[in-house]
Amino acid sequence: MTHRTRIKICGLTRSEDIAAVIAAGADAIGFVFYPKSPRYVTPQQAAQLTRGLPPFISTVGLFVNPSLEDIRQVLQQAPLSILQFHGDETPQSCADIAAAVNRPFLRAARIGPSTTSADLLEYELAYRTASPLFAGLLLDTLVEQYGGSGKVFDWSLIPEELAPRVVLSGGLSVQNATDAVARVRPYAVDISSGVEQAKGIKDAARISAFVAAVHAADASRI
Repeated sequence: MTHRTRIKICGLTRSEDIAAVIAAGADAIGFVFYPKSPRYVTPQQAAQLTRGLPPFISTVGLFVNPSLEDIRQVLQQAPLSILQFHGDETPQSCADIAAAVNRPFLRAARIGPSTTSADLLEYELAYRTASPLFAGLLLDTLVEQYGGSGKVFDWSLIPEELAPRVVLSGGLSVQNATDAVARVRPYAVDISSGVEQAKGIKDAARISAFVAAVHAADASRI
């Protein structure tokens, strides 16, 4: 049976963009709760944006070095399905926060020039060992700032045995989505800037085209 690559669109700030994501057939929407990001939304904004979502759409909150209280304040207003840690959080801090709020979590692995395939396997093992709520790694490109990078890393670094469990991110676009999925065969892909008109402002046509490009790669699988 052909695997269907799951699709997350991150950095959403407008209700019309969420409508476009749902119409295109994506699986998850992401909100950035990092105040220094141009895609930052407040818990109140996220609560408003998630009203009226259809069933089976996952809501993901991106955090950078948050405290437990930070996350509790968001969850009091916004019904997040999954936490995404994108800073310098340790396996134990992720495990403690996830357990306290009873939410599964993704951990972003920021891949730089010195990263090796063995590093990724060790990184995943550390978080999986730390918590039963660990849902998987999100692979992104190491850049100076936190949050999404908009830059591609070397996909050949992803171990073949790890690829089916990861969320592939970092520099994805309509132009490279089919090739990325065909080469890596990740469990899911995550895109933000690659489907934008401007930072935090999505483009419905690009969202639709990106989803179609991912589906094309799935259809080509032998």
